Amino acid sequence: MGTYPELPSYVLETGEDLQDVIDKYPDELLGKTVARKFNHTKLPYLPKVLSIAKALPLQLHPNKDLASKLHQKNPDQFTDPNHKPEIALALGDFEAFCGFKPLKDIERTLQLPPLQAFLPQVKKAEFDDQTLKHVVKSMLEASDDVVRKTNDALMALPKEKFGEDSYIPEMIPRLAEQYDKADNGTLVALITMNYLQLKEGESIYIPADGIHAYLSGDIIECMARSNNVLNTGFCPRADRDSVEMFTSCLTFTPHDVKDCMLPSQSFGKSSNGKSKLYAPPLSEFSMYATTLAAGESDTINKIGGPSVMIVTEGEGTLKAEGKEHKLSAGYIFFVGQGVELEFSATKTLKAFTAFAE
Repeated sequence: MGTYPELPSYVLETGEDLQDVIDKYPDELLGKTVARKFNHTKLPYLPKVLSIAKALPLQLHPNKDLASKLHQKNPDQFTDPNHKPEIALALGDFEAFCGFKPLKDIERTLQLPPLQAFLPQVKKAEFDDQTLKHVVKSMLEASDDVVRKTNDALMALPKEKFGEDSYIPEMIPRLAEQYDKADNGTLVALITMNYLQLKEGESIYIPADGIHAYLSGDIIECMARSNNVLNTGFCPRADRDSVEMFTSCLTFTPHDVKDCMLPSQSFGKSSNGKSKLYAPPLSEFSMYATTLAAGESDTINKIGGPSVMIVTEGEGTLKAEGKEHKLSAGYIFFVGQGVELEFSATKTLKAFTAFAE
């Protein structure tokens, strides 16, 4: 949803491209502050709804410097020069791999006999991020035969050998069924990355260059205005990007489950406290989630920038600028800057709004 060229939104009543409308009235719709801040009239964010039935590719999104270089070199694959930090907000049960586990936990798991071959031949005094980088690179470069035999050997070990990570041998056949037991992403994700199981309303933050893979569930995803991605697992070999490029731009934070999480907070613009704020550490966007029981209402005070809102459940009305609009699951609205919104629910209503100011 929004104004990204590959995924444009259109005004329902007129059929106009949303970007064309914004270009006609940038000050009224974006606001001078947002237009100056980003130095263009495009929405600085890109919200999506994802319904995930099988693991999405093991991936990262390049930072601004690399994205700019990749865009110049290959604009067909890397369609813009921007970075792509993102959040994923669970609409229900949601599974994901996000960031890396604490180093001590990875080091302990790598002592299992089937995994020791991925460690550097010359052992360092301390297992650090450079050691982890070597391990990830070794796993991604391993042959199909090595990956397959490693996974078989891991499944043959007693469950107790994995300690708190007992999900590892259980998940290998599940991922193998979706892709292949020889997919390198299986080793990287299961051995080195945090495995998260989120409930409705919980959210994670993925920084630029942050490694991640979404496994299952329905989510609202919002990212900085970009569609660039480097894939290196949970996809056919022909679709994978260079391992050298992938590992060279990996960031090794977060290093813990709690550091992946983006907790909600109270939203100062919500008059009745029925909307919660998700504010990642970036300038391009924040998001608020509105949940109303039948008969409840909430007013969102004026926001100094553009918003894009989607209703995911329920029915109700939205009053803005003296007009009343019907709300129902799947309805999407663009809201210009400086507009007060009055939500009312006739059935349990859930809506999610990305905004910048």
